[in-house]
Amino acid sequence: MSKILVVDDDPRILSMLKRGLLLEGYEVETAATGQEALRQARQNQPDLVVLDVMLPEPGPDGLEISRSLRQNGPLPILMLTAKDTVPDRVAGLEAGADDYLVKPFAFDELVARVKALLRRSVLNEDYRGNPPNTTELSFADLVLKLKEYRAVRGNYSIDLTAREFKLLEFFMRHPRQVLSREMILENVWTIDYEGESNVVDVHVRALRDKLEARQKSRLIQTVRGAGYALREE
Repeated sequence: MSKILVVDDDPRILSMLKRGLLLEGYEVETAATGQEALRQARQNQPDLVVLDVMLPEPGPDGLEISRSLRQNGPLPILMLTAKDTVPDRVAGLEAGADDYLVKPFAFDELVARVKALLRRSVLNEDYRGNPPNTTELSFADLVLKLKEYRAVRGNYSIDLTAREFKLLEFFMRHPRQVLSREMILENVWTIDYEGESNVVDVHVRALRDKLEARQKSRLIQTVRGAGYALREE
């Protein structure tokens, strides 16, 4: 269960967000001042912070809090603000915010952004030996040569389409992690993809056929009700 810290000086917003996020299945802590936000972040180590820009003085505002939290690691930050100018948005993002939501906002939109940030955080938290700037990814007897744009399993090269290559790269950058169809669509296609609902299954099936043409052991496993995972049988 993910832990969320909500920081806002408006008690109505704090109450509404805490109640709604609890119903969504999250653990929720709240803070109404900058000092309390920093204390809560140190004490409870949240997985994500929903942070209002304008906080009462004396004490740090949302931008200062974001900069402080960012120094301690890649904690996802969703910034809330009543200001909607380009300079305000730029200031928030440069302070370390990952996303920006303007008040008044729809709660459903906030939840969607929270879920997207948490998914991204899970995927980025570790590459298990395959750093993002590498030129070659490997798993079991499978090697993906990024510069040469080809895959090799055992002693055999595998011809892949551009989409299959991107799909396999996504799996190999997150080995043994269960990847939902939604995660795969967002990262291999686009976040607003509106094509056939089974497009992921079709491409995974085609990729499997190519990976198993000569080596029969299956590497891309189906996790019933959850998605797929790259792992040994």
